[in-house]
This record gives sequence, C-alpha cells and structure tokens, in this order.
Amino acid sequence: MTDDFNTVSDDDLNAYVDGFLSPEQRARIERWLERNPARAEEVRQWQAQAVELRAHFAGYAVSDVRDRALLSRGAQGEHAQPAPDRVAPHLGRRMRAIAAGLALFAAGTLTGLYAPTLLTAGTEIRPIAAADSLPRQAQSAFLVYASEVRHAVEVGADEQSHLATWLGKRLDHPLSIPDLSSLGFSLVGGRLLPVNGRAGAMFMYEDGTGQRLTVLLGRNDDNRETSFRIDSANGVETFYWIDGPIGYAVTGEVPRELLQQVADECYRQFEKSEATKS
Repeated sequence: MTDDFNTVSDDDLNAYVDGFLSPEQRARIERWLERNPARAEEVRQWQAQAVELRAHFAGYAVSDVRDRALLSRGAQGEHAQPAPDRVAPHLGRRMRAIAAGLALFAAGTLTGLYAPTLLTAGTEIRPIAAADSLPRQAQSAFLVYASEVRHAVEVGADEQSHLATWLGKRLDHPLSIPDLSSLGFSLVGGRLLPVNGRAGAMFMYEDGTGQRLTVLLGRNDDNRETSFRIDSANGVETFYWIDGPIGYAVTGEVPRELLQQVADECYRQFEKSEATKS
C-alpha cells in the first residue's frame, strides 16, 4: 500500500501545513492523518500557530519583489537545482524558520533594541488594526476548537439564553445568537476567548454531517467600519466586517458561497437585534 504509516514524513506534514502540496498530495496526507489522530492533532496545532504568527505580524509585513528570488537562492545555493519532489518540503521547513526569525526581529524592533541600526529614515511601524487581525484570530480559534469533540464550547446550546447574557456582559454589548437553521446549521454552543487582547465571544454551529463553522465577535477599539471582506488561509475561509463597536467574523471549511450566505444571515440578524434594542 502507498498510504501505509511509514510514507508520511515531517517534511510532508510541514509542506501540507504551509500549502505547498498538490491536491493529490493533500488528499493522500489527509487520508493518512485520519488513521493517525495523534499526528492529526499535532498538525492542527501547527496550523493554529501559523495563523497566530500571521495575525501578530501582519501589520508589519512589507513584501518586496526580490523576496522570492532571495528565497530561491537561499534554498538552491548559487547553481544547484534541487529535485522537484524535494522543493516543497524543504521550503516549508525554511518558511517556518523565517517566521520564527521574523518574530524575534519584530520583538527586538518594538522594544527599541535594534531600532538605531535597523530602522532607516522614513520607516513606518504601524500598529495592527482590528480589521487586519480579526480574520487571523477567527481562523486560529476555528482551527483550535472546531476539531474538539468534548470541549469545543464552554456553554452548550441548551443554555442559549445564559450564553448570550454571559458573553454580552463580557463584551459590554448586548448579544443575540444568530439562528442558522434555515441554512442547515444548528448551534453547538459558545465560549469566551480573547480578541485583540480583550474579552471576545465565539459561537459554534454544526450541520447534519458534522461540518462546523464559527462566528467570532470582538470589541472594535478603533471604531471604524468595514464592508464585507474575505480572507483565506490553509483552506479555512473567513467573511468578516466591523460595525460600530463590534467586529464580526464567520469562519469555516465550507464552500465560499455557503459561508457568504451564513455571513449575510448573521449580519441581518445582528442588525435586526441592534435595531430592536436601540
């Protein structure tokens, strides 16, 4: 058998997490992970860590047309051309090293340790805005909690009224929980979790096949509004928007058209709730 337990290496798993595999290779890895739940949990943690890294440093990332050339030269040396089937795993591991280096560099820069020598005149360090970090935080929460079986939520759907009151108080904003039954999703429950360093709320839903999606709410300190936006990372998609004091993000591994319908329905119900309570 080509899919036995010894055919998937750490390099393969790194490439899977970093999105460097073909659809056929991804399918093979996913079949293997189904038979190796411990490694599957480890991979989910890697995915969550990757999302968190992007969320923390997205506001400082500046792309350059020379970046890809530098990566290629570093991976290949001056003249060597690696075998095609080895490029993706090695690049995946190297990208993780680059991300770790970026974290250390950013930490030093922000404390001023390296500022005199590394920052040139006119360099601007801008804070991460809520609209920039919201989808990353939503994707991280989805990856961590949607796969949980027994502890996916803190308060179940059977205590929906208590859940809305409790989380509304923590957000300092009255909440109503969207009803997504018309789209085939029922409420699993919800939990308290940090969003932008403050109390946030997450509601989880599930359809008849066990497919889950989440709705994340967090305080919007900047109080700036956005229209609907879409963000994708590692097959996880998020529709998000900011409306007044609250930012909203709907996240799942479902078809984009369905996720947009869910986001539209959530927006409609949140708006109706706001109008009723005002």
